[in-house]
Amino acid sequence: MAPTIMIADVDDGFETGAKAGKTAGELLVRLQAGGVRALARAISCVEEHAPEAAELLAACRASGRRALRVGVTGPPGAGKSTLVDQLIRRFRGQGKTVGVIAVDPSSPYSGGALLGDRIRMAGFAGDEGVYIRSMASRGAGGGLAAAAVDVCTVMEAAGRDVLLIETVGAGQSEVDVAKLADVTLVVLVPGMGDEVQSLKAGMMEIAGIFVVNKADCAGAENLEAEVLAMQRLGGPGGGVPVPVVKTVATTGEGIADLMQMIETAAAASTRRSPLPSRALHEELQVKENGARLDHLGIAVRSIAAARGFYESLGLSASAEETVEQEQVKTLMLRLGETRLELLEATAEDSTIGRFVAKRGEGLHHIAIRIGDIDAVFARMETEGVRLASESIRCGAGGHRYFFVHPASAGGVLVEIVGDAQATSHESVPPIAEAAARS
Repeated sequence: MAPTIMIADVDDGFETGAKAGKTAGELLVRLQAGGVRALARAISCVEEHAPEAAELLAACRASGRRALRVGVTGPPGAGKSTLVDQLIRRFRGQGKTVGVIAVDPSSPYSGGALLGDRIRMAGFAGDEGVYIRSMASRGAGGGLAAAAVDVCTVMEAAGRDVLLIETVGAGQSEVDVAKLADVTLVVLVPGMGDEVQSLKAGMMEIAGIFVVNKADCAGAENLEAEVLAMQRLGGPGGGVPVPVVKTVATTGEGIADLMQMIETAAAASTRRSPLPSRALHEELQVKENGARLDHLGIAVRSIAAARGFYESLGLSASAEETVEQEQVKTLMLRLGETRLELLEATAEDSTIGRFVAKRGEGLHHIAIRIGDIDAVFARMETEGVRLASESIRCGAGGHRYFFVHPASAGGVLVEIVGDAQATSHESVPPIAEAAARS
């Protein structure tokens, strides 16, 4: 039986609330029929992580529709948006429908984005064969927004023949688009200093086609020669030369040659799976949320007896601390980008004392540091996750945290830790509070 999708789009026959109930199959019919408003609402659904997003994505993947995905990346000011504009015109001239995902950087202060790519591509207003979706990066690294993978899936299910994925103005580490696209265009421009030297450690290695844009400017010939020389010295492609094309995107010069190269590269693409990479989706989500393992809490009978083993492995230890209100001694051991926290009870009836008496020494909790702890807490409450904390609390050092009950976390107590922040929340011993709630 097809899953039920509830998505609001009055103009396309979709309703919310009690009147909703369109099946995934019915929604896909609307999308595949070219309903632009239905497409817009569906994308908003997955981008905002609406409750029905998972069912919608499952239905879209089941459709098996595939599009040619062309990634466009390069440094700021390279003319990526103007180049994308030209590619849209060429693909439309071939009778193909086009979806554009244009990612703009988010403000580190407001979290918003200008989304200026829509201004540069405004000439397609009224053409339902072109759908342009601007997305804020929301702090995600790699040049993409975290939802870009799922948006590609929805656009493919809607029957778009070609997807053009434009990254933010990117540097040598912004290479995620290569995992998402069939063909990756790395756009370079002359006159920006030692372009190849600054980029070759990252983006230069993921190019399917090098585009020397603004080729009517001085230095274009030299830049082309640098790219070719770099490849002869053992650059990207394992010895297979990556084609280089010169363009002037403002006039359309060289675009015909670029189109031919894209078609050739697409025919040789090895990305055959009809499903987008879930690993990439998860990787981007981690980048957006800033999630990482903060520490592992290990309950021991004696810190003095246990620390010797870890120090023999080269782990550096901090000074022992006694937390009187929790009746526990702690010792932090640095382990790469994370830490181990040894916990020794100072009283038998303390939280750690009871844990060791009942279960013996072992893992007591894991702590995961996350970027937007307020959003995560609210989502878990909405989704019915069993929490061991009634609210987000402020602990030692000003860090904010809450606990997830083992019943919802695979049998282990999980501490979700946020960045230190000035707050009026009551400071409560974290281990004691979690134990009381458990």
